[in-house]
Amino acid sequence: MRFRVIAADYDGTLAKDGRVDQKTLQVLASVRDSGRKLLLVTGRELESLRSVFPQLGRFDLIVAENGALLYHPSTGEERVLGKGAPAAFVEMLRRSGANSLSVGRSIVATVKPHEAEVYQAIEELGLNLQIILNRESVMVLPVGVDKATGFRAAMAELHLPLTSAVGIGDAENDYAFLSLCGFSVAVGNAIPSLKERVDLVTSGKAGAGVVEVLRKILASEDSIQPVRLPPKKHKG
Repeated sequence: MRFRVIAADYDGTLAKDGRVDQKTLQVLASVRDSGRKLLLVTGRELESLRSVFPQLGRFDLIVAENGALLYHPSTGEERVLGKGAPAAFVEMLRRSGANSLSVGRSIVATVKPHEAEVYQAIEELGLNLQIILNRESVMVLPVGVDKATGFRAAMAELHLPLTSAVGIGDAENDYAFLSLCGFSVAVGNAIPSLKERVDLVTSGKAGAGVVEVLRKILASEDSIQPVRLPPKKHKG
């Protein structure tokens, strides 16, 4: 068995409108029954994820908060991989009017177009924080913490090489961990720039795309071969 781990993003990849359909859940169960490990790599905070996906136990490990938190569903153990944001930073964002502000163990998140207020607060307070964009989401994390951070930690816990994983995603923040996988996949609804950088793009969108590639892997790992989209030509 070449690929021992399936590592997938949640929103826009496994889930459509925040929910995972029954067909996708059934195929995930088949993957686990095959002896492979399941790894969820999401930008969501753990509580937010649990509210829409109570079946966390279907996964061996969960990387939450865009790489800042590692969670073991079987034991409930949490491991924070990044420092929490200072209270002064959070308070400044609240005063600035940044909407939909949420604060996790390490992550602070809002939505576009409030990245301007986030940049200003980081600069004024002189903080070592970075902004990571994910479609309409604006995520703030310690510099050096991203989905690759959590993915590396999870694979170390599983005692498996990074190249033994198939990674699946849909957005710009997913490339950090997809680039480390032995085989990278973008679902059909992924952003164009990600499709250009992965090994395979599915015809199906979100969960249907995940089902498409996982069925191929279960049938024969040789059935998945790198097929990269040609880069777009830019007019000079």
